[in-house]
Amino acid sequence: MALTISFTVPGDPRGKGRPKATARGGHARVYTDAKTRAYEDQIALLAKAAMQGQEPLVGPVHVNVRVLFKPSVSTSKKSREAMMAMEVLPVKRPDLDNVVKAILDGMNGIAFRDDAQVCSMTAAKRYAETAGVEVVFWSDGDEL
Repeated sequence: MALTISFTVPGDPRGKGRPKATARGGHARVYTDAKTRAYEDQIALLAKAAMQGQEPLVGPVHVNVRVLFKPSVSTSKKSREAMMAMEVLPVKRPDLDNVVKAILDGMNGIAFRDDAQVCSMTAAKRYAETAGVEVVFWSDGDEL
């Protein structure tokens, strides 16, 4: 029996930032920028709460991600209605794949052992009255 788990990341969606590199003493170091790290830490906390003390899922994992953007305050009533009816979709940054990458990296080791377990995924960008990222995930329950 598949167990479905969900959580919502409140606020404006963030994409996974590009890795930063520095050199010190002739050695290169690659790291994740502070804003991306903070966003992934927030995702980790939300995923941990959603797991309610359960161990990370094993076996194939399926993920559904809905990235929600709030229309700007200056948006006309007509445009807002079209956005809410999905007649107009958000073709703006952050890129959908970068948001999904940040979500999966934040869930890694908490919701599932490794994001390599993700075997199917759906993701979409939409307008909504409240900005955020809705995440739903489940496992078939198959043991690795």
